[in-house]
Amino acid sequence: MDSGRRQVPSQRCEAVITHASRPPSLEDVVAEGLDVVFVGINPGLPSALRGHNFATPGNRMWPALHRSGFTPHLFRPDQERDLLDLGLGITSIVRRPTARAAELTRDEYVRGGADLRRRVRALRPAWLALLGVTGYRAAFGVRDAGIGPQSEPVGGTRVWVLPNPSGLNAHFPPAALAVEFARLRVAAGLPDRSGLLGDGPFDET
Repeated sequence: MDSGRRQVPSQRCEAVITHASRPPSLEDVVAEGLDVVFVGINPGLPSALRGHNFATPGNRMWPALHRSGFTPHLFRPDQERDLLDLGLGITSIVRRPTARAAELTRDEYVRGGADLRRRVRALRPAWLALLGVTGYRAAFGVRDAGIGPQSEPVGGTRVWVLPNPSGLNAHFPPAALAVEFARLRVAAGLPDRSGLLGDGPFDET
């Protein structure tokens, strides 16, 4: 009898915990007039739970920023706000955290793209760096977009599409990923703060 009574409250408690433990969206790391704002697709669940951008194990964002010369040393996710002193920022297309980007709907991408345009008009960065061509295509309807600079601005800001730094992206190993980031850094007129790759020309990888 006693064990039977405990099952119902236990199930209710589990449901409450599951609902309450849904992580909130991450805060943007932005300010007006930045040189480059990096735009992820949406926060991963591990990053949202840790409260910092690109904190999912295996994500290569922070090593790519360092190796490409955007940062003078390898930042930890909890040092994300130090990017602002370098003229760099972070946001995302979609706010909702998920375990995988595949969980996002087409409508979420479209609404996220419209929201990003509004944010960009207010912040006026020099460049937007979209992290992943798939997210860029879905959010802005540019079906033939590829890696590199894009012809159409977003919110009046120039756009550069970078490879997705997720560790699941096998098309761009770490060295090739860093080169693509470095191409943007050079185009944005920023110095090589790490001294690892220089300002090119870069080998095709």
